[in-house]
Amino acid sequence: MILFLTSHMGGNRFPPEAKEPSPVLADNRFVENLKQYWPQRAKVLLIASDPGEHVILDDIARSLSHTLPMAGLPVEFVLPLDDRNEETAASLANYDVIIHAGGHVPTQNAFFHKIGLKEKYRGFPGIVIGISAGTMNCASTVYAHPELDGEAVDPDYQRFIPGLGLCEHQILPHFQYIRTLTLDGMKAIDEIAAADSRGRCFLCLNDGAYALQKDGKTTVYGEAYLLQDEKLTQICSNNESVEL
Repeated sequence: MILFLTSHMGGNRFPPEAKEPSPVLADNRFVENLKQYWPQRAKVLLIASDPGEHVILDDIARSLSHTLPMAGLPVEFVLPLDDRNEETAASLANYDVIIHAGGHVPTQNAFFHKIGLKEKYRGFPGIVIGISAGTMNCASTVYAHPELDGEAVDPDYQRFIPGLGLCEHQILPHFQYIRTLTLDGMKAIDEIAAADSRGRCFLCLNDGAYALQKDGKTTVYGEAYLLQDEKLTQICSNNESVEL
């Protein structure tokens, strides 16, 4: 398995009044690295964050069917997987590339468990691309950072939940944005994530940065940080890479 853990990969939305969808991000050699492993005409499976949001997922699939080939990544099709066709998860070997959509981490996590995705990934030889929440849920233990009003102060909200076990990295995407936010009266990073990092290590990725995992090795490309024991350390800059 080749695993691309992204904060944001682009290519999945039509900007307002645009005739074409926004392109796949080429920052930090993302497209260049994808091309090394991409088959001639990829069969792509796009797995939902919220399995009931059919219109959103269909829109993302249509966008990617245009933007991936535009980036030199040809596809045979991009098939959405949500609560309309859950049985599709039983045949992952029929696909070359699997993309986890972004969204609300616990909602996607629950769907992944419902369809037994962790077990079905065993032996999968292709490419897996995580986007935001879809990246976070790849971890063995997912850090589900509070993101909705009330979650940060809810004593029943589970911040650490079982994930797919595709990687060991607990990832915070959109870091350049999240570090500016306040949630339930607390700073999202300085007061919430920092406290949760005691005894743990979070990999924080700006949009445009990503981690590439292959053959047991993980390389980070682009601006990234480690948040460990309440201490934030920059480990990589744009147009650079570092092996973890």
